[in-house]
Amino acid sequence: MSVARESDDMTGESGAATEFSVDPPAGDSLVQRVAKVAMLKELVVVLGYPLRKDRMTAPDGSVVDFDGWSAEPPTLVEAWAHQGPPKAAQKLKVMTDALKLVWGQRTFLPEARLILLFADGAAARHFRLTSWMASAIRSFGIEIVVADLPAAVRARIRAAQARQFR
Repeated sequence: MSVARESDDMTGESGAATEFSVDPPAGDSLVQRVAKVAMLKELVVVLGYPLRKDRMTAPDGSVVDFDGWSAEPPTLVEAWAHQGPPKAAQKLKVMTDALKLVWGQRTFLPEARLILLFADGAAARHFRLTSWMASAIRSFGIEIVVADLPAAVRARIRAAQARQFR
């Protein structure tokens, strides 16, 4: 990304703005946040009812954000915009999202449909097979849905993941 700035410390001797290139920080997740919006829009079409991102406060004062929420019909959604098989820590992130859904159901919407929304079948695979994680997800009635993202969005996610690799 090229950015032109005009300030005392950014100008050359002529006083003209200096152009420079800025790469996003390695951990920046803007691409994933944008992809989540696309994923949720697709899910809304599939479900046939609106979802909204919401922050909810439990009776004990704890606060939680859900990627998607609907009161009617009751639905809670957590989305993960990742391409490819998850690494160990990423599996734990998904399981944290699963626990958040179960807790949200018990705390806010007892009849809620629970959905883990993935951006890629390979990312969802571990949670559909015979791992204890897959078994736990099934036992709590959490549905796994894979969004059908356009190739360009998937490519941007992969590029961001490569940049974020540590």
